[in-house]
Amino acid sequence: MARTPATTDQPAELRSRCPVACSLDVVGDRWTLLVIRDLFAGMSRFGELMASPEHIPTNILAERLKRLERAGLIDSTPYSEHPVRVDYRLTERGRALAPVVDAFAVWGLEQFPGTRRRSARSADSA
Repeated sequence: MARTPATTDQPAELRSRCPVACSLDVVGDRWTLLVIRDLFAGMSRFGELMASPEHIPTNILAERLKRLERAGLIDSTPYSEHPVRVDYRLTERGRALAPVVDAFAVWGLEQFPGTRRRSARSADSA
């Protein structure tokens, strides 16, 4: 395995030297890019993300948000102490996924007739 310096947002060991494989290790599951898509669309709270039409299970959403935060793709900021609740925002590293999300949307529109984009957004939105 290739070694890379450990940071708070990157594992000490890479599974592969392939950038596609390393990227998929972070965002390649069924739900993660949908959560990122929703954050780009302006959602920032757990309940808003839960209301997404794909119906991500609560436990999976909670785990994906923790994973994205560990990877440095999102930050969380508390807005309530009792109960503890947070707002989620894409970091600069997370916002760098804008062209990836856009490419998936364009490809999906071309490949799956009847699909549509939920809302227009720019790569600068968070």
